[in-house]
Order: sequence, then C-alpha cells, then structure tokens
Amino acid sequence: MRIKMRIREVRESKGISLSRLSEMTHISKSHLSNVEREEKEPSFSIMVRIALALKVQIEELYNIHY
Repeated sequence: MRIKMRIREVRESKGISLSRLSEMTHISKSHLSNVEREEKEPSFSIMVRIALALKVQIEELYNIHY
C-alpha cells in the first residue's frame, strides 16, 4: 500500500498559497514545501494543523493506493 499526500492539490484548489498556509498553521514555508514534495514525513499533529487550516477532514489529504 502506498499513501500519497494531496496537500498541494487541496491547498491550490482552495486558492491558498504556500506562504499563506504557513501563516495559518505556524509551520515554516520550507517545512510545508518538503512535506508537499514528500521529502519529509509529517507528524500527525502537523497533518491536523494543515487539515484544520484547509477546513478539510484529514482523510482528504491522503490518497491511498493498493
């Protein structure tokens, strides 16, 4: 099973820039960028902060492929 994050897709669909998401979540822009490019695995608490800022269920930030 492979889990692919959809953070960038969801963020862009809502018209939110990476800089704005950084401000909303108090997560550095560089860290968010690394998470979006899947270069860093985010903690659960970071995923919760992102989901709250984007006003989505946390499950919406993942694509699960079997």
